[in-house]
Order: sequence, then C-alpha cells, then structure tokens
Amino acid sequence: MIKIDPTELKLMSKYIYDISGIYLDKSKAYLLETRLSSIVQNNGCTNYRELQNKAKREPGKKIETEIISAISTNETLFFRDKGPFELLRQKLLPEVIDLRSSSIRTLKVPIKIWSAASSTGQELYSIAIIIKELLKNSPKYNIKLLGTDISENAVAQAKYGKYNKFEIERGLDRIYLQKYFSLFGDSWKIKNEIKTMATFQKLNLMHPFTSLGKFDIIFCRNVAIYFTLQDRQKLFNKIADSLADDGFLVIGSTESLTGICRRFQPKRHMKAIFYQKKK
Repeated sequence: MIKIDPTELKLMSKYIYDISGIYLDKSKAYLLETRLSSIVQNNGCTNYRELQNKAKREPGKKIETEIISAISTNETLFFRDKGPFELLRQKLLPEVIDLRSSSIRTLKVPIKIWSAASSTGQELYSIAIIIKELLKNSPKYNIKLLGTDISENAVAQAKYGKYNKFEIERGLDRIYLQKYFSLFGDSWKIKNEIKTMATFQKLNLMHPFTSLGKFDIIFCRNVAIYFTLQDRQKLFNKIADSLADDGFLVIGSTESLTGICRRFQPKRHMKAIFYQKKK
C-alpha cells in the first residue's frame, strides 16, 4: 500500500472536497491510503500528488470518477434500519395519498419520492417494493421515484439492478426476494415491475438541484455526516426548497437537524423521527 505524506494528504483532501463535498480531515490518512492506493498504481503513478495532477488534466474525468467512487461510502442494504420503511408504509405514504387525492380529483394522483443518496439502489428499490405492496398496480397513481448519487459506478449498478448473494441477504425478506427478483447466474436481478418504477442519475448534492422539481417525500440518510457544518446547512436549506410544503423528510437515525436548518421541525411516529417544514 502506498503511503500518503502530510502535504499530499492536505492536497488530496482539498481536491476530494472540491469535486465531491466530502470533507476528510488529517485523521483520514489511512482511509485515503486504503481507498486510493490501487488507483495510484493502476494509473501508473508513484504517489498521490501525481494521481491528483493526472486526474485534473484528464479530459474524460475517468480518474476523477474512480476517486469519487472509491471515497464515497456506498454502505447500504435493502430496508436499512427498518424504521424509516415502516414509517413510510404506515404514516408517510398514506398521508401523501390522502393529501394529493383530496386536492387532485380528476387526474392520476401524483406521488414523487427522492432518495438523495441512493448508492447502488437498495434504498429506492425498497421504497418501490413498499409502494407496490400497498398500491398494487392501481392506475389511480402516478408514481415517480428518483435516486441520485455522486458515484457514477453506484448509479450504474442501481440502474442495472443486479445484486450478489451477499447484497441480497442484507436486509431483504425472503418473500420479497421470491416475488420481485429473478436468479441471474450466481446473482439476483430485480424484476422489471419494480425496476421500471425507479429512475437513477448522477448528482453532486453540493451543486444546485432545483431542476429536479418538488417532492412529496425525500430520503436523505447518512450522507450529510460527511459534510462540513456549513455545507450541511446549505444542503438542507436546498432540500427544503425541493420539498413540497406539506411533504416529509427522512434523515439518518443518528442525524439531527438541530442547529442545521431552522426551516424544519421534527415529528415522531411510533419510534421513528421525520421532519416537515414549519408553517
């Protein structure tokens, strides 16, 4: 493994922050070494300074993509933490349906949900499964599910919808596996009835995203913890702009918006916490 010296650490941390918004302090030297050492070698570089310079000069941004994919934490699983998905099933989705059904009587009921750090797709597909279970194939609803992530590789896997045995066994109920996945070699591929419900695209949350429109429910879990306080404040203010006035925000179970964004107020349902915009 190629060691990183203090000067390289400072330069590489700034570069990673500039391209991704992920903040790495001086304690993250070992993380950078374990995640990037092979990229240094595979690109014919002898140290991290060379890698950074090569990445900056490269027109196709291939090395930059590799670095982002290596650094961004794609730790995810189906129905991760359970609580947010029970919250969606029992509280958030029924309320959105009631709200939209009462305001729009002649058209299909629109429901827009955004997974803002969707990684390899497990979160958004878990949401899609819950919607399929609750609403079946009812023609009354116009469902739009969007997943975004900064990692191009993660987005590509999410779009393809194929998962190995280890990924499948992490959180996915056997009943859902049999109903919504097909065996694909030694892996499993999600069936089109779920796959076609979801759209995925690459997005850096540090960049503007008003073009995505407004959402009824936003999941933004376990991604802001990698940002500075100032960037977290900016992010959740932008999310407030992208959330319908009566919409719902779900963040990580260990996260809080206290001191981050005054536009949201926490609410509780059973053991789960969610946020809504202040009236």
